[in-house]
Amino acid sequence: MTSAGKIHIGIGGWVFEPWRGVFYPDGLPQKRELEYAASKLTSIEINGTYYGSQKPESFARWREETPDDFVFALKGSRFCTNRRVLAEAGPSVEKFLTSGLVELKHKLGPINWQFMPTKQFDPADFEAFLKLLPGEIDGVQLRHAVEVRHDSFRSPDFVALLREYGVAAITSGDADYTQIADVTAPFVYARIMGTKEAEPKGYSEAGLDRWVRAAQAWAEGGVPEGLEPVGQAAKVEPRDVFLYVISGDKLRNPAAAMDLIARTQG
Repeated sequence: MTSAGKIHIGIGGWVFEPWRGVFYPDGLPQKRELEYAASKLTSIEINGTYYGSQKPESFARWREETPDDFVFALKGSRFCTNRRVLAEAGPSVEKFLTSGLVELKHKLGPINWQFMPTKQFDPADFEAFLKLLPGEIDGVQLRHAVEVRHDSFRSPDFVALLREYGVAAITSGDADYTQIADVTAPFVYARIMGTKEAEPKGYSEAGLDRWVRAAQAWAEGGVPEGLEPVGQAAKVEPRDVFLYVISGDKLRNPAAAMDLIARTQG
């Protein structure tokens, strides 16, 4: 057994006009932006899959334009999660999972099933949703994570339910959203949202160090300082970590992600 899992760090998406001339070099063709971003980051969370279907050809092209060890996280379709009765999401979940995402092959990372802040924890209905999430499709392993934003989910029962199904609770850092930092799957998924325009690297030196320590603690199977669990402590074992710099001052997010990568690799 290795002493720590692999840490993947990135941003949300790669198409953002203000990044041109700041993150992307002047004159870089837009069609090469993913290639460039993937040379500086180790992962990207694709947001477009939340809003609408993508073509299999697009997933295949994204796979081809990135390094062999690069990983994509995907946002699950909003048509699966933005509904009153989650147990009825089966057809939408199947449509999303068979839309061509398996074309990413070994570069397919976790799927983020994001819920509205108004969605409350209904144990029976939420378990019905978890039962709709397969462990693989067409021979490609699937890893599922849920991002919940209502305080009713801050319950040991919710944590235990996710552990039963091996689904990760996404940690939303530096945000007003509900904070659930429990480790409930063989991997950890975090989205940090505290970048500021006044900080050239998005975060202060102390802020960057804090998230590096958190990522390393998760990778080694520990509990990061200041991120106390809601439920019982998880088994201590190495885990892969997926950490994305999201929201905040979006212009600074690539700089923050690149600095975090350098610190974790240093």
